[in-house]
Amino acid sequence: MPAGFPAWLKKRLPVSPEIDAVREMVAGLGLHTVCSSAHCPNLGECFARRTATFMILGDICTRNCRFCAVKGGQPGPPDPDEPQRVSEAAARLGLRHVVVTSVTRDDLVDGGAGQFAFTIAALRSRLPEAVVEVLTPDFQGSAGAVGTVVAAGPHIFNHNLETVPRLYRQVRPGADYRRSLEVLRLAKETEAAVYTKSGLMVGLGEKVAEVELVMQDLRAAGCDILTIGQYLQPTAGHLPVQEFVHPDVFSHYERLGRDMGFVHVASGPFVRSSYQADAFSPRTT
Repeated sequence: MPAGFPAWLKKRLPVSPEIDAVREMVAGLGLHTVCSSAHCPNLGECFARRTATFMILGDICTRNCRFCAVKGGQPGPPDPDEPQRVSEAAARLGLRHVVVTSVTRDDLVDGGAGQFAFTIAALRSRLPEAVVEVLTPDFQGSAGAVGTVVAAGPHIFNHNLETVPRLYRQVRPGADYRRSLEVLRLAKETEAAVYTKSGLMVGLGEKVAEVELVMQDLRAAGCDILTIGQYLQPTAGHLPVQEFVHPDVFSHYERLGRDMGFVHVASGPFVRSSYQADAFSPRTT
């Protein structure tokens, strides 16, 4: 593990009353955010801007990925009122671009796809002008589950590959690289108008050439939007950082992605899949 954080990974934490206000509002509505559950380094910045990424289906995941701080275990049943509370929170924040993700729910027959669909419907009813982006698990590759989510009408369908194929067994032991690619391909095949999106973490021991091959695979699967950010170890019990990737490498990935034909690429040390997601936000017509 590299010693000490380099200068490009140091940022001043914002001080704003909005941060506590957003925390209290989310908690008061009985909701979760991936910002808090995943220990995102951008939480203060985003909450200060009155933005948050809602995490549905509880805060307990049925998988135990080695990079993720979200709790693993046996979750409870889906909450039928949760979609309406998400739409209420988005309305209170005045969001014009709403991002919804979830824990992985391998315990559910549909993997939680129905809850995504109900949440999308609630958001589109309450905030008809807002862009709705979903960041889904892999649904164990179920075409029916992917179809259920896409049919609900999100503007952006995101599923993160997270890392290169060689590191999957170590980083995402419950996932499969080709299955995740297929999820993205199915989403685009089901509805050509939906923008598909995926994200990668770097600094886990991958090589530049491996990342470039993943980018090629994503384009071949019809992926439109790409995010690449630095992996940061959330706790001592998670995978250690192997490398602090230099900003020049992130710039290389961004240029390459644009040359490959991605409609939008965000690549930088603090980039996360839902961080400043509205930088690419197709407006409804």
